[in-house]
Amino acid sequence: MTNLLFLHGLGGGHHAWDAQLVHFSTLGYGAHAWDQPGYGHSATVEPYDLEQVSAALARLIDSLGGEPVVLVGHSMGGLIAQETYFRHPQLVKALALCFTSAAFVGGSDFARQFIAERVGPLDEGRSMADLAAQVMPTHRGSKSDPAGVEHARRIMAGIPPETYRKAVYLLTTFDRRADLPRIAVPTLLVAGSDDRTAPPAIMASMQKKIPGSELAVLEGCGHLGPMDQPGPFNAALERFLRKMAGRWAATETMPAR
Repeated sequence: MTNLLFLHGLGGGHHAWDAQLVHFSTLGYGAHAWDQPGYGHSATVEPYDLEQVSAALARLIDSLGGEPVVLVGHSMGGLIAQETYFRHPQLVKALALCFTSAAFVGGSDFARQFIAERVGPLDEGRSMADLAAQVMPTHRGSKSDPAGVEHARRIMAGIPPETYRKAVYLLTTFDRRADLPRIAVPTLLVAGSDDRTAPPAIMASMQKKIPGSELAVLEGCGHLGPMDQPGPFNAALERFLRKMAGRWAATETMPAR
C-alpha cells in the first residue's frame, strides 16, 4: 500500500486535508496528515529551523513503517516536502508540490515586509482569529468554495501564536532553487490560476527545472486549493498517482538482468 503524507501550509493544520484524507483512504491509499511541530498536538522543536522540522517529518515517516511515502505539500508544506526530500531522499517515493515555490524570494526588504504583515498584528495585541479573518479571504480564487475558505479561517484561528511566529521566520530561510534539477522522484506540481502567493508562472518555472515533472493548473483557484477546490485538486492528484502506480508496478515486475 502506498502511503500519502499531507503537509499543511503556514496557516493550516492536519484538518486542512480533511477532504483528501477521506477521498484517498477510500481509494485504498494510506492517507495521513501531520501537524508540523508546534501545530495541533505536535510537540515543538528547538531550534525551530528547517533541519529540525524535516527531521521531525522523517521520524513520522519511519513510524509509518519505514517505506518511502508520497509527500503532498501545500504552500509551506511544499517547502518542507522539498527540504525533507533533499535531506532524507530514501524516505520519499514521489512529491506533489502544491501552491508553493522553491524559495522564499524577494530579498531582505521583502522578508521584513512579510514578517511585519504576518507577525505585526500579533505584536499589536491582535489574536490569531483576527489575523485569520484578515488573511484567509485574500487567498480565495474566483471559483473558490466559500465553505472551504471558512474552514481555512477556523483552522488558522486555532494556531498557537508563538508557533505561527516561528513558522513565519522559518519560511524566510528556505531556498532550494539550485537543487530542483536533482529531484529524481516523480513530481507533480499543482497551481491555481488565481493564486497570487504562488502564481502559476512561478510553479511553471519550477516544473521546467524538475526532470520529468508535470504541472496541473486549477482554473479559478486561489492559494487554498485543497480546501477551496477539493474536487478538482483530488482529481489532479489521483490522476498523477494512478499514472505512477502503473510505472511502479512495471518496475517491480521487471525481470532482473
